[in-house]
Amino acid sequence: MQTAPAPPMSRSLLAFSIFYGGMTCIAGVLGNKQVALGPLAVEAGIFAFLLLVVTSSAVAELHGRTFANQLVLLGFIPLLVSILLSLIVRALPASPEMQPAHRDAIQLVLGATWRIWIGGIVAYGISQTLNVTIFSWLKGREGASLLWLRAGLASVLSQVVDTLLFVTIAFLGVFPIGELLLGQMIAKVTLSALLVPPLIYVAVALGRRLDA
Repeated sequence: MQTAPAPPMSRSLLAFSIFYGGMTCIAGVLGNKQVALGPLAVEAGIFAFLLLVVTSSAVAELHGRTFANQLVLLGFIPLLVSILLSLIVRALPASPEMQPAHRDAIQLVLGATWRIWIGGIVAYGISQTLNVTIFSWLKGREGASLLWLRAGLASVLSQVVDTLLFVTIAFLGVFPIGELLLGQMIAKVTLSALLVPPLIYVAVALGRRLDA
């Protein structure tokens, strides 16, 4: 008895899924550096997270909220596996041929406290789900118009929640977090407002081209 062939998968959904998984992994690595953008100081992982926001919003726009939420859930797999591999690699002894400066640098990059790991996981899941929820809710009210506004507003609100969750879980009680929270929120809201609206048009146009 022959089984029915599986329905073809959307090319855009496949491409966005691969890209999304990669961004969940690299975000934690980039977050080890703080960059100065004029008067703003922000951890560099925000760039990968904004691309996660753009990707999940593009999937919600092209394929609906259900697929976008599934994308967010599947993103936990590469995120958790990358954390596990980081812990394993950090625990393994370095080759004696490795230069000491390089060895110490990679150990610092791979190392993080359990609160930072937990904060990143919780902030990712809640903020990305919130982004899809707000984006889809606005689309239900406004229809297919005002894509830039829906994407920008969903990104700004989700990044505020992301910052609150991560900084509180990772650093509350370690040092005063008031100034860090305010500075990160201003930086992330500014970047969300500037970068997400144009990028969402690029992502949606690319998705439609792939599926054409």
